[in-house]
Amino acid sequence: MVEAAEARELLASARVACLGSRGGEGRPHLVPMTFAVEGDSILTIVDHKPKRTRRLRRLENIAADPRVSVLADHYDEDWSTLWWTRADGLARILEPGSGGHANAVARLAARYPQYREVEPDGPAIEISVSRWSGWRARP
Repeated sequence: MVEAAEARELLASARVACLGSRGGEGRPHLVPMTFAVEGDSILTIVDHKPKRTRRLRRLENIAADPRVSVLADHYDEDWSTLWWTRADGLARILEPGSGGHANAVARLAARYPQYREVEPDGPAIEISVSRWSGWRARP
């Protein structure tokens, strides 16, 4: 196991993670996401990549139950470099024009050049992390 600070650093080093929310029937719902870590918060956004609808299950799930988890990992054939990290917390939706949305866009654009080319205009999600956990192989 790793300490909370190391789990946060590992997550911040990942390029993508999975957001886990709980659907209306209690089923887990996982989606890959781009994100930025800011202290004990994780920011993500609905971006311009093609989607069937703008009414996304993750947003509906968070509106109904804000408890979420974020999971990232690193796999390699050299198992001495493996790690995973998870952040559990409460999510809130930041609509465009609301407080915090512009910060989310700026933080994500600083991390992903694609967001500098086409600024995301969908809702953002801010996760207030209450628990960081993880594991790392140690030689």
